[in-house]
Amino acid sequence: MNGSNASAGVPAHPGALLPLMGSDEEVVAFFAGVADLDATDPADHLLEDGVRLASGARLEQFARAGTGDAYCFVGEGGEERPVVYISLDGEAGPLALGLPELVRLCLVAPWWRDAPGRTAAELQAVAAEYREDMPDLDRRRDRAARALGLDPAGLPSEATALARLAGLSRGPVAAACLVIGYEGDPLGPLFAAADQP
Repeated sequence: MNGSNASAGVPAHPGALLPLMGSDEEVVAFFAGVADLDATDPADHLLEDGVRLASGARLEQFARAGTGDAYCFVGEGGEERPVVYISLDGEAGPLALGLPELVRLCLVAPWWRDAPGRTAAELQAVAAEYREDMPDLDRRRDRAARALGLDPAGLPSEATALARLAGLSRGPVAAACLVIGYEGDPLGPLFAAADQP
C-alpha cells in the first residue's frame, strides 16, 4: 500500500476499485452487505429500456442495490466519471464525482439513502440506529477501506460526506445528470432543495 496516497484518502489501486468491489471478500461484505451496493456481477446489471440521460451522454450501470435501484457511471471513461443513483421509486441524482468519492461516502455513511428530509439531529439518530443494529460497523468499514488501499483515518466525516452529497444534488452536476425514465419524463431528484442534509 502506498502510504502517501492512503493517508490522503486516495486508493493505492487507482482505476481499479470496481474489480475489488466485486471480488475482494472484505470489500464485498461491506459494500453489498452494509452499504447496499452490489458490484459482484457488473455484466448482469442492466437498466430498464428507455432509461437514459437527458443530455444524451452514456449511462452505464455498474452496481445495484438490493431493491433493484441502480448505480451508474455517466459519460465515457473510467472510474473518474460521475456516479448517479436511479431509484425504482422514480428518483435519480448524482452521488459522487467518481467511484473513489462514492466509496468514501458509502464507507462513512452507508445509510446515506435515509438522509433526504432529515435534520442534523435526525441524521445522528439514523447513524446511531445503524450502529446499534450493526455493532461491528466500524471494524467492517476499516477492513473494507484497507482492502481498497484506503487509510480509515483519512476518510471524511459523515457530515462532510453528506454535505458533499447535498451539494452535488443541485447546480451544474445535477443538471448534467438529469435522468429520463422509461416513460419519457424526468425522474424526481434524490434530494429536493428543502431536503438538504
